[in-house]
Amino acid sequence: MTRETAMSAPDGSPVGAERSIGQLFASATTEMSALVHDEIALAKAQLKQDVKRGATSGGAFIAAVAVLVFSLPMLNFALAYGIRTWSDWNLALCFLLSFAANVLIAVVLALIGVAFAKKAKKSKGPQKVAASVKETAGVLQNAKPHPRPAPKPELEDRAPAAIEAVARSSS
Repeated sequence: MTRETAMSAPDGSPVGAERSIGQLFASATTEMSALVHDEIALAKAQLKQDVKRGATSGGAFIAAVAVLVFSLPMLNFALAYGIRTWSDWNLALCFLLSFAANVLIAVVLALIGVAFAKKAKKSKGPQKVAASVKETAGVLQNAKPHPRPAPKPELEDRAPAAIEAVARSSS
């Protein structure tokens, strides 16, 4: 048993039925509104997924930094005892050299951080995006439909006759 279903337009009228321009416009407006709402919902879902991924990666990064921070004392001891083994210097001097190496690394990292902070402060990224959005909105607000060419008078005079000829041939 096959069941046939009649197709219908979004407004419920059967496909192929003649609809007025007002009905077509209302249907198009409804469909555009639904499309915009669906796109907003999709953007929200994608943003939520991106935030979740970002939070997970941020948590993993924080855990990695914590493990690294807690392992630094062991690295310092290994470095100091390694210097002692290779040089036969006093153990206190070896620990002092280990501390100096850590201070040097911290200074280099701080300088890198300051350089990136200055670049971030000078950046105008969000302002550029906002200006671009405003410009696009302004262009769309001032947009006018493409003008249609004026109908040629000789074609207008033939229109009623052509309609009658088509009507007679189809009946």
